[in-house]
Amino acid sequence: MNWIFLILGGLFEVGFTSCLGKAKETSGAESYLWYAGFGISLAASMLLLIKATQTLPLGTAYAVWTGIGAVGTVLVGIFIFKEPATFWRLFFIFTLIASIVGLKAVSSH
Repeated sequence: MNWIFLILGGLFEVGFTSCLGKAKETSGAESYLWYAGFGISLAASMLLLIKATQTLPLGTAYAVWTGIGAVGTVLVGIFIFKEPATFWRLFFIFTLIASIVGLKAVSSH
């Protein structure tokens, strides 16, 4: 169950970074809504990470959490913010995914 909390926490990490990107593109009341989304997503992400680390090894949990956030944020950047999808960016995203899967595979929990 704590792996599910960890995955959800990583997805909320993608949410708070995406909200920052959208807040940068807007102004006025709309930007405040994106900043509110940032705060809510940040709090949810941290609480889920705390819950997951109650039984998962801290180093593994943190690496997986940040990996999900990094991969998800790059993908949101490519698909939503129209950032370039170069060969090397995609290559390193896939190596990061392989590392996350590897950490899960060697974890005893």
